Amino acid sequence: MKFASFSRIAALICVGLALTTVAAGGALGVGSSASPWVDSTNSKVRLVSATVEREGKTVLMAGIQLRMNPEWKTYWKNPGDSGVPPGFDWTGSTNLKHAKVLYPAPHRFAEADGWAIGYDDEVVFPIKITPEREDEPVTLRLGFDYGLCKDLCIPNEVSLRLTLGANAGKGDAALIETFFARVPKEGAPGILPEVKAVEAKFAGKASELIVDAAFAQDATGTDLFIDGGDVFVPVPRPVGPLADGKQRFAVSFASPAEAAAIKGKPLTLTLVSDQGSTATVWTAK
Repeated sequence: MKFASFSRIAALICVGLALTTVAAGGALGVGSSASPWVDSTNSKVRLVSATVEREGKTVLMAGIQLRMNPEWKTYWKNPGDSGVPPGFDWTGSTNLKHAKVLYPAPHRFAEADGWAIGYDDEVVFPIKITPEREDEPVTLRLGFDYGLCKDLCIPNEVSLRLTLGANAGKGDAALIETFFARVPKEGAPGILPEVKAVEAKFAGKASELIVDAAFAQDATGTDLFIDGGDVFVPVPRPVGPLADGKQRFAVSFASPAEAAAIKGKPLTLTLVSDQGSTATVWTAK
């Protein structure tokens, strides 16, 4: 779990006693496409699964479906100025070689101490499943940690379990495909939205990143989010309005040390809009 600011730490301390830990019921048999819903703080969670077509192949996928009560939200992998990123623990799963969790494009929320990045209402995190042995069922056991916030961030922990058949049917394919379509595509020249230029200005207290981006001419809801893995990156701010599909963003660092921490680190620049989203990896020199 990483923290972006003292205010985030303080908020979590204030609600530490409210931590909710819930265990799911027994595993469903092979052929069931979803686990039972697990109720937690102002939300509920379950695992879903399906076989989907990918590049001419039928592949097994799962998803973590999180529904939140009105006015509550959860967080992206870089939660912004407050909140905590989700955590995924697959310990105890069987016949599971790898589970790759994907993040649909998020949006920003205004909070008292700045901006948070994440989701409201409902989100499904698609999961690419790689079995150890393709002709046998996979049993997923997931410890899912997530922050849920309205005024304060409340940490939640739920335990989920689901057995996926090697030849499972369509199951919840439509649901998983809907959110898979919102996962940012790999950025490349000529694919919009596109990162056109990145400039790092490491000059003492004025340290910042400047990112120039190009969007579709009729795009709306344009934004930029940056994930630095275990390195905190402040939430970018737009510099002026979108004009002719072009928009500039700036990231201001709170201190020279905060800016220096990103040097040599790969940063994922995620551009989002109603016309699609892309993720581009860039490293500060």
